[in-house]
Amino acid sequence: MTILVGMWPESEKTQELLAGAENGDAEAVNRLLERHRDAVRRMIDLRMDRKIARRVDASDIVQDVLIEANRRLADYLKNPAMPFHLWLRHMAKDRLIDAHRRHRGAAKRSLDREQPLVAPGRLDQSTLNLVAELRDQGRTPASEAAWNELQLQFVAAVDDLDEQDREVVLMRHFEKLSNSEVAEALNLSSAAASMRYLRAVRRLKSILAGDEQSPE
Repeated sequence: MTILVGMWPESEKTQELLAGAENGDAEAVNRLLERHRDAVRRMIDLRMDRKIARRVDASDIVQDVLIEANRRLADYLKNPAMPFHLWLRHMAKDRLIDAHRRHRGAAKRSLDREQPLVAPGRLDQSTLNLVAELRDQGRTPASEAAWNELQLQFVAAVDDLDEQDREVVLMRHFEKLSNSEVAEALNLSSAAASMRYLRAVRRLKSILAGDEQSPE
């Protein structure tokens, strides 16, 4: 079983590199952007419509994001209104929406994904605990096969959520963002972000229980 930590690089090193960038260190800028490349790629892979993925290379979107970040970095350093990783993921989200609009006419999720959001065995322990609680009143499956089945069920359930609920689950359980980071990224209060997450969890529970209509 793979245990994932936060998807985004730790902030202490990021702050060190941002300080170097502010002092004109070009190498610090390069290292700053490169250390976020994989996280940006994973963030995009989680959300890219699978039909679009046949025609658009996610690596090209990542490269566009990093080029834009490099171009706008001086402005960010003058007014870092949000943490660097949230600023970067905001640009990545905009680029992905643009790609969806260009290739499908609207930034809507395809109803026929060709693969799940994340491969079995890639959920962290806290998410697996949530899955077990939602699916079976907290009872932990004894076998690895049972764990794998729970993971598949969870991923399929997340895919069935509406866009807002799916987004908050992706942010909390795949990107490993805190509630305060989710609130900042979505321009919500902490209380509103928490309520949105609780609503998404209720809907996940409904889907995993086999209910056809999710509760409001």
